Amino acid sequence: MDGDREDSWPRKVHDEEQLSVEIPETAHQISSDSWFQVGFVLTTGVNSAYVLGYSATIMVPLGWVVGIVGLIIAAAISLYANSLVANLHEFGGKRHIRYRDLAGYIYGKQAYSITWGLQYVNLFMINTGYIILAGQALKAVYVLFRDDNEMKLPYFIAIAGFVCALFAISIPHLSALRIWLGVSTVLSLIYISIAIVLSIRDGLKAPPRDYSIPGTSASKIFTSIGAGANLVFAFNTGMLPEIQATIRQPVVSNMMKALYFQFTIGSLPLFAVAWIGYWAYGNSTTTYLLSSVNGPVWVKTVANISAFLQSVISLHIFASPMYEYLDTKFGIKGSPLAIRNLSFRFGVRGGYLTINTLVSALLPFLGDFESLTGAISTFPLTFILANHMYLRAKKNILTNWQKQWHWLNVCFFGCMSLAAAVAALRLIAVDSKTYHFFADL
Repeated sequence: MDGDREDSWPRKVHDEEQLSVEIPETAHQISSDSWFQVGFVLTTGVNSAYVLGYSATIMVPLGWVVGIVGLIIAAAISLYANSLVANLHEFGGKRHIRYRDLAGYIYGKQAYSITWGLQYVNLFMINTGYIILAGQALKAVYVLFRDDNEMKLPYFIAIAGFVCALFAISIPHLSALRIWLGVSTVLSLIYISIAIVLSIRDGLKAPPRDYSIPGTSASKIFTSIGAGANLVFAFNTGMLPEIQATIRQPVVSNMMKALYFQFTIGSLPLFAVAWIGYWAYGNSTTTYLLSSVNGPVWVKTVANISAFLQSVISLHIFASPMYEYLDTKFGIKGSPLAIRNLSFRFGVRGGYLTINTLVSALLPFLGDFESLTGAISTFPLTFILANHMYLRAKKNILTNWQKQWHWLNVCFFGCMSLAAAVAALRLIAVDSKTYHFFADL
């Protein structure tokens, strides 16, 4: 029934120039979470195991000054862009619980489809990165005890994908994470704290490091543009309306509290590990910081296992819009333990993550995935679309200066998106020549 209603696209005129599209009901729970819980959902994404790569993927290509200033500015503009989307959540007197619903309400059916496509690519690639990260963490544990090179990275990626599938089958929807968000926070603090402490210890003992930006003049340009995409990737989910859908009324003010939490206290660990990792190892730091640090085997084991488990939880957050779409379309409601619901999650979510895992093992170039995701999805969803939707929705109350400001953002981030996509594709092409498919990195 829901799927039929979504496909039929009934419309009603709510403005002389705007058309709305009917929003299907959701099979998942909404309007049940406090702003504090939602803040932890956002913080879990920001401080996922991806932070262990930012020393290499952001600081190394940009250097000290641009890297530090860039991270701070990226946080500020990301907070601003996310606040625009958050303030449109009840635009037109109805809640828009999905990004594509909001775009469809403002622009119409075609924008709904385009936005859903962009968001799907964004979340698929983020999830691919999480499986790569989880596989790297497992391999790092293996190498600590048996450095015989018998187990390759693709094997660990396959194991990681299997564990992610088990977790996805067990947790029916985003709000059901609850206690797992606390577990995720503890896990993040463990691997970030260990990475920071061991990096400081190595940095104090090490000779002077090289902080110059590596590469030729041409490669520096491309890597710096790619790092710009990584900057926005670090702070943005591309699924803010879906997360906001879980928050209690009043949804806008509560969401703003959650965003302020994310971009203040919630972002401090990210800044610390990115800057301290770069300070300790200079331009030789790796895309997985725990591979660079030296310390007791048991400490590094705890850190890597924590990073692995946290990646499993984080992936579930970013896969939830796809799960919600499928559950709603096929009417998966009622008890999560019902045989029909369990078998559906087993088949559909297991199949989705099998494809994710295959792509992760095929192309395990984590830094390149960050750059490409930022370029083709994060820039359009978080900055271009957010500014233009706000401009379109508030056109009757914005001043000329405010309209020009939003148009400037649309044009600037449009150019950045195009440049970053070219840079990211170049990086993937270069790495594909250096490494083969199913590479053991």
